[in-house]
Amino acid sequence: MKKIINIAVLAFGMIASTTAQTIYDGVKFTQKDLNGTARFVGMGGAMGALGGDVSTMGVNPAGIGIYRSNDVMTTFGFSAYGSESNYGGQKLNIDKSRMSFDNIGFVFSSKIGNQTTLRYLNFGFNYTRSKSFDKYMSMEGMMNLGANGAILSQTNQMAAQANDMIKSSGDFIHKLADDNVNLFTDSKVGWLAATGWNSYLYDRDLDKNNYTGFLPQPYSWFNSREKGGINQYDFNVSFNLNDRVYLGLTVGAYDVNYSKYSTYGEDFGDYESGGKNYGNVGYEMSTENKIEGSGVDFKFGAIVRPFEDSPFRLGVAIHTPTYYNLTMKTNVRAVSNIYSPDNDQVNKHIVDSYDFTNNYDYGYDLRFRTPWKYNFSLGYTAGSSFAIGAEYEYQDYSGMHFSFSNGDEMNWENSTAKEMLKGVSTFRVGAEFKVVPEFALRLGYNYSSTAFKDNAYKDLSPNSINTDTDFANAKSQSNYTLGIGYRISSFYADLAYLYSTYDDDFYAFNDAALNRTKVTNTRSKVLLTLGLRF
Repeated sequence: MKKIINIAVLAFGMIASTTAQTIYDGVKFTQKDLNGTARFVGMGGAMGALGGDVSTMGVNPAGIGIYRSNDVMTTFGFSAYGSESNYGGQKLNIDKSRMSFDNIGFVFSSKIGNQTTLRYLNFGFNYTRSKSFDKYMSMEGMMNLGANGAILSQTNQMAAQANDMIKSSGDFIHKLADDNVNLFTDSKVGWLAATGWNSYLYDRDLDKNNYTGFLPQPYSWFNSREKGGINQYDFNVSFNLNDRVYLGLTVGAYDVNYSKYSTYGEDFGDYESGGKNYGNVGYEMSTENKIEGSGVDFKFGAIVRPFEDSPFRLGVAIHTPTYYNLTMKTNVRAVSNIYSPDNDQVNKHIVDSYDFTNNYDYGYDLRFRTPWKYNFSLGYTAGSSFAIGAEYEYQDYSGMHFSFSNGDEMNWENSTAKEMLKGVSTFRVGAEFKVVPEFALRLGYNYSSTAFKDNAYKDLSPNSINTDTDFANAKSQSNYTLGIGYRISSFYADLAYLYSTYDDDFYAFNDAALNRTKVTNTRSKVLLTLGLRF
């Protein structure tokens, strides 16, 4: 094996034919948390047909048409995150907490008349932290053996990407042998293969004309930290027609800020040859990904009270795709200690993408489109003391769409989404009971099915600049909520508690024989809303 010694630095540029986005990023940007005002969260978000809360403009815009007075409010939260991983009986736990600013909004209600068809014309604005990316994950353990005792290692995936490049580009073998080729700025070369080659982690089998990874069974470890979120800004106009039909339109603007820092390492133990022990061999690779951008969508909604003498309501809403313009950047650093027959000793190798990209985070611009979303809801009130709501929401995640900034499709990512993702169904139910006019109790629950098919995995293209090979197939998620509310005169205060839980099947790299790491994720959150109605 020959290491590429390349000190020639090429200018940084966005290469349109290079890929890095994955369906796992797409799922993150499509999903939304249960968040908003404490009243909305306390009722499990099941207020699409009930309306009368500023957060409903992000679910069913017609809910703002229920208002008959002005409203202004803000919400603060405190969250505690927990993650427990279990690989082969070895368990690791991580617990973190943070404060958050979750909501600020207002509704301006304008009465048109008692006898006119249009009774109220309302306008509203609401800011919500619609998605939090905060997540921490750790695992470690001896990698299991594959069929017939086969060694499982991330280095095999490095070699596999090199083999894929041979199939798609016959000159890849010559690139590895050419000291003047910068693998990290060549649009046909995947960074996983480039990093592994420069770190001496795989070699070419001359007889079979392919590449094989490092062979000893490794002890592996993984750590990751994800941060950031999606800020949602909704602008609403809604109409009350005869106190029987409510219509609404919401224009949503989104701001995305996501970062992930992950480290994966493998320890192959002591290297022995000819009766001589050369000491420990292994490697560790750290990757940092950043995605930033903005998006826009439109939401249309209606609420109908079909029976004049009944408070029963039906709601329906349609959300267009969110159209995102994003910028993705990445960098990687690998440190390996590998035996070399050239000098008969273990040598240290450091590969840093900054040395090949003129100290820039490398990346490109892209467009991403979420799938359409459909919401159906029911609501019923008994006087002013009791309210109950139920909802069903559907979004087909296989319909997400990736494209380059020039409009060309990312065929690899789009075909992967169709193959590995499916429709997500969400059910919500919630109730509110006023013990006395000033004091209310709330209860809610919602359930979301998984977006991933059983065969889903992170399928990196041969020229992907992703080097974080880990992926987690999230299972169904459940949210349990409780809330209380207090109102006196025009002032109100609401408090809610949210407990969220879901499991992951985690894999540090892609190998069908690799045993899953079972991960249980939990989140406890307390929200406080303060507001005025006048």
